[in-house]
Amino acid sequence: MGKTTRRAFLGGLGVAAGGTALYTTMRMMGDVPASEYKGPVKLDGNPNGAKVLVLGAGLAGMVAALELRSAGYEVEILEYREKAGGRCWTLRGGDTYTELGGAKQNVSFADGNYFNPGPWRIPYDHHGVIDYCQRLGVQLEPFIQKNFNAYLHTSQGFDGTPKRYREISADYRGQISELLAKAVNQGRLDDLVTADDRDILIESLRATGILNDELTYEMSMATSRYRGFGKLPGAGFEGAPDASEPIDLSPLLQSKIWARLAEPDMIDHQTPMFQPVGGMDMIAQALAREVGDLTRYNSKVLSLQQDEEQVTVTYEDTLTGEKASTTADWCVCTIPFSILGQIDHNLSSGLSQAIDGVWYRSSAKWGLEFNRRFWEEDEGIYGGISYTDLPIDLISYPSGDMFSKGPGVLLGGYVWRDDLAYEFTAMQPDERIKWALEYGSRIHPQYLEEYKSGVSVAWHKVPWVLGCFGIWRDKERDYANAVDIDNRVVCAGEHVSYLGAWMEGAVLSAVDAVSRLHDKVING
Repeated sequence: MGKTTRRAFLGGLGVAAGGTALYTTMRMMGDVPASEYKGPVKLDGNPNGAKVLVLGAGLAGMVAALELRSAGYEVEILEYREKAGGRCWTLRGGDTYTELGGAKQNVSFADGNYFNPGPWRIPYDHHGVIDYCQRLGVQLEPFIQKNFNAYLHTSQGFDGTPKRYREISADYRGQISELLAKAVNQGRLDDLVTADDRDILIESLRATGILNDELTYEMSMATSRYRGFGKLPGAGFEGAPDASEPIDLSPLLQSKIWARLAEPDMIDHQTPMFQPVGGMDMIAQALAREVGDLTRYNSKVLSLQQDEEQVTVTYEDTLTGEKASTTADWCVCTIPFSILGQIDHNLSSGLSQAIDGVWYRSSAKWGLEFNRRFWEEDEGIYGGISYTDLPIDLISYPSGDMFSKGPGVLLGGYVWRDDLAYEFTAMQPDERIKWALEYGSRIHPQYLEEYKSGVSVAWHKVPWVLGCFGIWRDKERDYANAVDIDNRVVCAGEHVSYLGAWMEGAVLSAVDAVSRLHDKVING
């Protein structure tokens, strides 16, 4: 068998395991470093009235505009949409959304309820996003990623009955610890474990796996303190708890339900995580309050041309159909490459190749509103995520407004796997909702009775981006050309970073782009 290349390995992993596994592996291989935000950017020196045209009022565009104006530049922003934010987007009651193809959805959520079709959580180590939230007064609250009382569900075992995360976690860890401890105790790993480490390893397995003196993981009060009791502790004469019976190793393994155990432990999913109070677009709204007066909305860029002296952009007013042009000394272009590649431009061949070398991940998400928060009232699930092998992939429960009465909205699915995402994208919104309810009811039977309203977003049908986030075909070849200042144009956005798919990538890219652009303006 020939040697597997790095590129082939990552490509194969992406097909087999999906975007999350691919992203995680890329990070471990050094392709996706942690955020290196070092604090507010400092743009020293006088730009002497230079004008910068910013294309796009997503997070990257608004951060760039904010910092450039603070440094003394004249700034103008052109934004395709009627409001700022880009993929930092929240849908609330009264909103409408029309996807590519013309299907229109009217959101009828109750007051205070919302759905984030794009970003929905902020890792603790995304220092740039958190810093801008603090500087702009965006209130953050905990986002609960891992909930031991949520479910792991598989169609391949346990008759399709969901299992609590804590049960699978304790039983898998315990029984694997038992196997390893007995193997060490019988001397089967003597060639791998030193004599000095042998007893310590067994003791550690006994502690972490909740093993008894015979190195066995079994039904007991000790194991029940981790996997849950058969009868909960109470009071009075009948208050004593009962132990619960662990799941045997063979059905546990055969079900493959263990496959999602490690997901909350990835560095970008580790606690604490955060979310803005009231919806993710609170970040976009805060930035828009700072740079909204610089922004021309409903402006579709038709042409981007540059020469040695200036940049000229032609755009169309999407409300009136009128066309106009504007010029500037420099341009920060945050238009996603999926859109930029369709715009008339005279960018360099290297940047053009980079633009053509990025494709955009397909994804589908659902915001489902129910008459009551049954997941809390009936099942004691407060925030967190249940994982499933059903096509919806997961259900995420709201981390805010816990214990509130009245309707609640949960994330009814988040699909990354291309084949499934393509299938959902081909459906009309009502049909996507129907299937989300069908699949979700296999985990929560209350779904069909309690359902109130819903909205679905298939990202390949989102007109202003045509995809979820950028994926590079050959990053080693093209990335430098995408980052470099192309005469008078510099690109920014999550796609021009090593933190693709995250808001942090957009923020870091904007800070880097304006820093290098300013250096060129001041120093030549």
